[in-house]
Amino acid sequence: MKESINPPSGEAKISLHVYPNAPRNQLVGFSEGVLGVKVAAPPVKGQANRELVAFLSQVLGVGKSNLAILKGHTSRNKLISVKDLSQEEVMRRLSPGKFNI
Repeated sequence: MKESINPPSGEAKISLHVYPNAPRNQLVGFSEGVLGVKVAAPPVKGQANRELVAFLSQVLGVGKSNLAILKGHTSRNKLISVKDLSQEEVMRRLSPGKFNI
């Protein structure tokens, strides 16, 4: 999954690979344009998805309602939409200096 090249203005999209059941929530880093994210919740009844949205909301400094899972609700590979932030701003907030939150 690759990042959208031309998302609508005010909306960014990021491709993720999620690792559920981790000891803690953590950004792993980018590999081939896909951000690795560890979440502490298990992949049961949407728990990992809810934890992912809450964690990304905290990291990006946006409300949970600004995040949406566009693809991959039942997969570890997901496409996430972030409203009210540009693609550049999302990438800046996910910079390597912030990976151990």
